[in-house]
Amino acid sequence: MDGIENHIVSIIGRSLLPEDPIHARNTLEWLLRLRPDADKALRIAALGHDIERAIEERKVRRKNYGSYEEFKDAHALNSARILAEIMREHDMGRELIDDVFYLVRHHEEGGEERTNVLCHADSISFFNVNLPYYFSRNSLEETRDRCLWGLRRLSGSLREIVVSFRYKNKELQPLLMTWISDFSRVLTPEVPAP
Repeated sequence: MDGIENHIVSIIGRSLLPEDPIHARNTLEWLLRLRPDADKALRIAALGHDIERAIEERKVRRKNYGSYEEFKDAHALNSARILAEIMREHDMGRELIDDVFYLVRHHEEGGEERTNVLCHADSISFFNVNLPYYFSRNSLEETRDRCLWGLRRLSGSLREIVVSFRYKNKELQPLLMTWISDFSRVLTPEVPAP
């Protein structure tokens, strides 16, 4: 890792959420699986896309937003701004800073090829490493809603990756399978036989 990546990792390492450092590296790993030729901007964005969660005094609080989408949008903007500041401290070029800003700013909803791959890597990583932590801190209903939100961000082939994950918490696995099944049924409703 180079200087900027080490700086990002050190900041995220101070997060009060134990999964944040794991998630940052895991998102980068998934990005590289999905796009082995990912450029520097995508790699930096994958590593630092949630950086604002590690800075308590600048952290976006969900309770301050009317909807989950508004909260996620504010989170993405805040992380993009913080990452741009850090990149300026490292005298990164304007074009690279702007590119990373754009990618992180849009990492929650995607919309075009590069933001989509970042969104997908982030979503897969949530299910891969964050879900057990999230489940331990939140209600069953909130965990279900977060999982359904994350599944909506993934195509069918990428959802198959999520299906392959296994968790130590024996209660979580069957719940996730039920939610995935319910989600899939809504996407492809059964057609009555003629």
